[in-house]
Amino acid sequence: MYDYLIVGSGLYGAVCARLLADSGRRVRVVERRSHIGGNVFTEEREGIVIHSYGAHIFHCSNQEIWDFVNRFASFRPFVNRPVSISGGKLYSLPFNMFTFNQLWGVTSPDEARAIIEQERLVLDREPRNLEEQALSMVGKTIYDLLIRGYTTKQWQRDPKELPPWIIKRLPLRFTYDNNYFNDTYQGIPDGGYTKLIQGLLRDIKVDTSVDFLNSRTELAAQAKHVIYTGALDEFFGYDLGVLEYRGLRFEHDRFESENVLGNAVINYGDEDVPYTRRIEHRHFSPTNSTVSIVSREYPTAWRPGDIPFYPVNSPHNETLHRKYCERIAEFKNYHIGGRLADYRYYDMHQVVGAAMKFARSLTTG
Repeated sequence: MYDYLIVGSGLYGAVCARLLADSGRRVRVVERRSHIGGNVFTEEREGIVIHSYGAHIFHCSNQEIWDFVNRFASFRPFVNRPVSISGGKLYSLPFNMFTFNQLWGVTSPDEARAIIEQERLVLDREPRNLEEQALSMVGKTIYDLLIRGYTTKQWQRDPKELPPWIIKRLPLRFTYDNNYFNDTYQGIPDGGYTKLIQGLLRDIKVDTSVDFLNSRTELAAQAKHVIYTGALDEFFGYDLGVLEYRGLRFEHDRFESENVLGNAVINYGDEDVPYTRRIEHRHFSPTNSTVSIVSREYPTAWRPGDIPFYPVNSPHNETLHRKYCERIAEFKNYHIGGRLADYRYYDMHQVVGAAMKFARSLTTG
């Protein structure tokens, strides 16, 4: 008999497993996929660490969280400085003085502010959708060139149909600072995120290629408590309806070159370019490889059974998720958490912090 059966070996499940095991609890982890780590899984090909499900950069300003993950993997500094290609020209991201110079030739913050202020959409109410939010923040030029096409591709929806909070994450700076994140700590584990997950799960029983939902009665009977990190609608057989996600498809190109893109991340803002970005993995971690692998990310329509990436937090989906939460709350020995169970877009440090808080509530209560 285990004290806790954890369903899912992504960051949330792995952090919970580590802290519970360290407190003396008997823990078992089951994972549907053939590998651990969920969507942060990385693998090595020809001496290059590949982010198999899209690029991940760990960033936070919480020293406790940073110190915690560094216990299980050695992080090397990495600053994300993406660029965007739109209309045949290249622009610096996030929006900063380099971007404004590339757009308008301005060289001072006052000049840039004046243009943006002139172009901004002025509302006497809160923005109701992503388009209004973007236009009220940065104006028409930046929206049309660097936001609208990329967002339409990424979410497969007109920006007018998307909630305003999505674009609020994007920094706007009047300095020559193209560091995408504002956080104190930024880095990537040496050897990739699989090294981090392996460290978290060391000496814990982990079984991959095990679909909990196909054997839930048998598996749950082997533990006093279940921590479920999967999708709630799938747990209940979608009987109230299906929660929506945005899907992704990846294509990997191999080049006989040590530098193809010149940068780790390049976004593509034109709608007629079918992919949203290209990732050259060798720029994330040092390598002596003489080749390069570049991944293209294609947004796809998501269907049950596909890997979910980004929740579509529309009012309908939020209401449906609340109903599923109410139902699983009736399962007294079940706990839920993580990106899928919470139906939230979390950064990695948020997942780690939430798992740390939850696991400690179980061990100190």
